[in-house]
Amino acid sequence: MLKSILLVLDDTPGAVAARDGAIAFARGCGARVTAAAFLDVPGLADAHEAVPAGGSAFKARRDARRLEEARAAAEAQAAAFRAAAPGWEATIRDEPAEDGLKRLAVRHDLIAIGRDSTLGVEDTEEGLAPAIERVARDTPRPLVVVPPTGPDFDGPMLVAYDGSVPCQRSLQLFVQLDLAGKRPVRVMSVADTDADARAMAAEAQSYLALHDIAAEIDTATGRHPATLVLDRAAELRASLIVIGAFETRRLSRLLFGSATQHLLRMSRCPIFIHH
Repeated sequence: MLKSILLVLDDTPGAVAARDGAIAFARGCGARVTAAAFLDVPGLADAHEAVPAGGSAFKARRDARRLEEARAAAEAQAAAFRAAAPGWEATIRDEPAEDGLKRLAVRHDLIAIGRDSTLGVEDTEEGLAPAIERVARDTPRPLVVVPPTGPDFDGPMLVAYDGSVPCQRSLQLFVQLDLAGKRPVRVMSVADTDADARAMAAEAQSYLALHDIAAEIDTATGRHPATLVLDRAAELRASLIVIGAFETRRLSRLLFGSATQHLLRMSRCPIFIHH
């Protein structure tokens, strides 16, 4: 059962949506949210930047101003979280987000992050933070990646399942954390033939039934899996897409190639990812 969410603070629209969604979800299931903002001090100072002769003093002043501005922004994000969730912890950590998340993740069940989060130092590429793949790979906990549009809690949760080990792990964590709650669940499988897709979906459906979760099945063939998943999620007004990572089979190979980036960039609902 879900007890603790680690929320990555930022001032981007996706990060704000992740904050509001994590707070609402945690309150609904009796969990707790701990928020953290990260200041990559070495990154802000850019110690490896070439400095022309006589430019050291200017660089020192500029770096100090950048750090001051970043700290003020982090303080504002932490204050906004505390105002929205009185009594819950929000901290500011002077370390790169990826390093800090590795240390903090072991105390929490999952990490919530906006898909456009800059983490203080980097630009997002077409709305997708480059750090998300690294965080997903290097931390022991699953991620919920939230788009700027925020979560839409009207529809079912859509499990994209291809039978790979990462998909099985994601499905197990989805069940053990009780993320579905009382929300309906659908399983979608994509294969070259409808029979193969149905066999894979039935496998996941059977596992869910073992835990008293009744799931309907969707199958598809032909078009690219990323497009099919996005289309089905849009039709269902899905509140969450569940998928595994770091494999080479149909759905799982989406993470983190060009198709996965398309899925993350274009999804209108949060995506639960684990490797």
